[in-house]
Amino acid sequence: MNPRFVTQADLPDWRHAAGCACAVHGRRRLALGALGLGVLAAAPPAWAREGVDVGKNSSFAKLVPAEQVEQAAAQQFAQMQQQASAKHALAPDDHPQLQRLRYIARRIIPFTTQWNRRAAQWKWEVALIGSPQINAFCMPGGKIAFYWGILQKLQLNDDEVAMIMGHEMAHALREHARERMGKSVATRGALELGSALLGLGNTGRMVAGMGEQLLTLTFSRDDESEADLVGMELAARAGYNPAAGVTLWQKMAKASQGGPPEFLSTHPAGATRIKDIQANLPKVEGLYARAPKPERRFGPPPAGNAKP
Repeated sequence: MNPRFVTQADLPDWRHAAGCACAVHGRRRLALGALGLGVLAAAPPAWAREGVDVGKNSSFAKLVPAEQVEQAAAQQFAQMQQQASAKHALAPDDHPQLQRLRYIARRIIPFTTQWNRRAAQWKWEVALIGSPQINAFCMPGGKIAFYWGILQKLQLNDDEVAMIMGHEMAHALREHARERMGKSVATRGALELGSALLGLGNTGRMVAGMGEQLLTLTFSRDDESEADLVGMELAARAGYNPAAGVTLWQKMAKASQGGPPEFLSTHPAGATRIKDIQANLPKVEGLYARAPKPERRFGPPPAGNAKP
């Protein structure tokens, strides 16, 4: 199967999908749904509390049920894959770059429950979309998508992929999409949603409405900075070099010279972001130094390979 490129007009805008918007306890297997991404989480080491500190989750998130946000995200993710598949733009399970993404995800996932206990029950999935967009996201409930363009155009190494993946997972783990929805409830009234929370409304309709919101949510600079830090720690614990965040954003800045890529439309970049990453590297360098390193290393797609 050789997925062809699709245009932005062919597919819905998933740039903001639940945000772009993703401790291990005992030994448990986390299943990644039909895609077969399983991972065994080991007991946390003595240095489990070392790393970054971004404070508690926003109380606004509590205004919207996590289960329903995750259900809405799962529905949107399934729809996205169906539409991409219909256009021959969904990479098959045996695609080398999809296998690469799933391998990196398997290494990161065991450390996600340190940030959100619900992640232990998430049905993690990873999809590769045959689109030239420079974009990636993770929806609530662990639904991860990378676009071919971000791998091929930026020629990302595994450490840089891990930094992007960790960043996107962090949006889901820190429940930034749920927080934004909660703020909408608090500021706009959202009477129908409030009724549904009290058991007075149509829950199915509310979930569908949430799904629509997931396609249009944007995050604040604080959210993005928080995701950078959490993502950096996740990558470091998984054995990927967190210093790759510097080269990643340098590549992003270079790619934006001809106009900002889709990824940067919701992800502020620039010298300040790189400085923030550099300033926080000492917090995670010890984690990276002690972490078991990946047994497998993958390369980016050939630079001239415009299609998956």
